[in-house]
Amino acid sequence: MKYLALIFSILTFNTLIAQDNLVINEPVELTYKVVGSDSLKAYVFFPDDTSNKEEHPSIVIFHGGGWAMGEPSWGFRHAKKYAKLGLVSIVAQYRLSDEKNITPIEAMADSRDLILWMRENPKELKISKDSIAAYGWSAGAHLAASSAVFPGYNSDSSLSSIPNALILHSPALSLVNDGWFKKLLMGKGEPIDFSPAENIKGSMPTSIIVVGEDDTVTPVEGSTLFHKNMLKYGNTSYLHVYDSVGHLFTPSGQRDNGRPNPDKKVSAKAFNEIDLFFKELGYIK
Repeated sequence: MKYLALIFSILTFNTLIAQDNLVINEPVELTYKVVGSDSLKAYVFFPDDTSNKEEHPSIVIFHGGGWAMGEPSWGFRHAKKYAKLGLVSIVAQYRLSDEKNITPIEAMADSRDLILWMRENPKELKISKDSIAAYGWSAGAHLAASSAVFPGYNSDSSLSSIPNALILHSPALSLVNDGWFKKLLMGKGEPIDFSPAENIKGSMPTSIIVVGEDDTVTPVEGSTLFHKNMLKYGNTSYLHVYDSVGHLFTPSGQRDNGRPNPDKKVSAKAFNEIDLFFKELGYIK
């Protein structure tokens, strides 16, 4: 596959990165891919970094929404947090399933292409090609994991879409019994062919999973299988299962397949584990 070249808004981008004391509260909006008449955007939050470093670790964020809804702005809060900690933080726009022409397969392709775009343009983005973390929640976690399990490559295979780390929050990792996912595929394949947990192999990026024990949307068994198979093939994986909460840490007993209502204490514990994970990798201090 031939990947599209970087499309920048040159004047705006160069003006921003030239500032000595860069403080960005809103993202720089860049186009990473054009599909037909649609331009897919990467929303880039640069660190408030006065050291003028040429390379930063980075994180790419994929929002949830069952592959069919959601928008990048849902990930802006996370991006701002990690930008403040020194990471170039990029929130992905990807194609949403419409039950007509677009399926999760297209979203998976978009996630791969975005990471390849990052690796093809490290100087412009001020990132290290070898310090890219992919973070996603729910269906977005499926896209993050799929970029590693079902990787893509650039035209000469010198670069891959495999991130250097995975952060998976209430993730959709086993889809073999997911009727909604099967419906969205519209007969273009079987769920197992796009299900990360069942297709793990060696040389996967180090991963952390945070999930509720009583999750009814992305059941914990999928996370457990992913983790088990990661270890089976010699990969590094950390699994944190939290009692008495469901999807996105909604308290057990409450409906967890609608608007998230995370338990604040559990959420704090989970994101603290993620921060410790980043510290172990050397991405944050």
